[in-house]
Formats: sequence, C-alpha cells, structure tokens
Amino acid sequence: MAKRIDIIDLDIFYGNFKAVEGVNLAIEPKAVTAFIGPSGCGKSTVLRTLNRMHEVIPKAHVKGTVLLDAQDIYAPDVDPVNVRRTVGMVFQRPNPFPTMTIRDNVLAGLRLEKTKGVKKSSHDEIVEKSLRGANLWDEVKDRLAKPGSGLSGGQQQRLCIARAIAVEPAVVLMDEPCSALDPISTLAIEDLIAELKEQYTIVIVTHNMQQAARVSDTTAFFNLAGVGQPGRLVESGPTERIFSTPREKATEDYISGRFG
Repeated sequence: MAKRIDIIDLDIFYGNFKAVEGVNLAIEPKAVTAFIGPSGCGKSTVLRTLNRMHEVIPKAHVKGTVLLDAQDIYAPDVDPVNVRRTVGMVFQRPNPFPTMTIRDNVLAGLRLEKTKGVKKSSHDEIVEKSLRGANLWDEVKDRLAKPGSGLSGGQQQRLCIARAIAVEPAVVLMDEPCSALDPISTLAIEDLIAELKEQYTIVIVTHNMQQAARVSDTTAFFNLAGVGQPGRLVESGPTERIFSTPREKATEDYISGRFG
C-alpha cells in the first residue's frame, strides 16, 4: 500500500558539514515525484534520507523530521532495517548480488522477515512477473540459474529494479535508474514507473529533464545557494507548472539550460 512522505525542516549533515538545509516537501502516494537540479545540489542525499540509507555513511546524520504515513522514521524506537523494507531503493549503479543467480537476485528480498510468509510455490510467478515488469524476462528466461553478475550493465540495472519491486514495498526510490540503459530499455522502465505508481509511492532523481517531464506528477527543483553552501529545495509543484511557468528564476534558468 502506497504511503505519503512528509519532509519537515530537514537538514542533512556529513560530520560538521551541512550538505542540505531546510527541506520541506510533501510526497504524495500513488504518484511520481521527480528530484531535479544540478550536480552536487543534494538530490540524491535527500533521496537517501527517505529510507535512512544516508546514515550508513560514517558521521552522517540529519536534523528535522521525515514522516512515513505520519510515523517519524528517525524516531528512537524505529528500526532502520524495517524502514528499508518498506521503502525500497534502486541505485544509479547496478548492484546485483554477485554470487547469486538471476532468479535468486529477484527473490533476495523475499528472504527478509517481512515476506517470510510468501509461499515458495509462488516464487516462480514472482520472478517472472518482476522480470517482465523490468523488461528483462525475454532476455534471461532461459538462464535464470546463471549469475546476475554475468549480465550487461543495463540488464543488471533492470535486474535490480526487478529485485526492488518483487517485495512490493510501499515506496520505491530510484536514483538515476535509467542512466545505464539504452533508449529502448529506458522507455520500458518509464512505462514501468507509470504502472508502479498505481500501487506505490515513487521518487526518482534524474538529470534528464525530458524524463522528469514524461514520468513525474510532481517535480522538486534543488539548487546550491553558492560554492560551499548547502543545497536547498528551491520550489516544487505539479510537473506541468514547474516546466511551463516556474515561480523562481533559478528554476527557469535550469530548465531552459542556462546552467547545470
């Protein structure tokens, strides 16, 4: 079941360095929210705070609040592992488990406690459904017992997407998910994103303005105030408005290609 995310007065730190400052943003369920902005402005950093991946980095921490359906995911009694089971993530670089087969990569998440009730008899169905959704089934259906690491880079990324959606999380985070894919596969993934939003909350980081315009319902533009300054959320709103009549000059300049 899709969940709403509310980011409230969020500051993100690497040690004493404040990387992102003062983010306030509502992310709606059953919709696609795109994070856009120039390199280094904090898009991926904010994305990683939404499932507590940011704190895996030594001395990284946050101030502020991230609510998942009104529950503070950074509350002292909240287990970050449980957060990551509910909020799945697809990274920019493909990261299939190298010692696992293609089939076992897809099923990896089902071995977590959350999904231990899934019957093994349904595994084949889940594998096929997930790989079809990631536009990979026809390419790998005859070699499911082969290592996932033997696939091409683009295929590996689609395998990671299949792995993420196999457990049907409430939220799926995608950090430049199409950067390693060819145009045909990219369009297939964009179609998949459109399907996924019928059930899940989707947040995607992308440098591709056309992709953001195509796939997202809401767009959030991040930027740097200056060299050495923290990244900030400049504005957010319906994608159509952000791309046609942005309220901030910095947003207009970025979208029109004047910088970034």
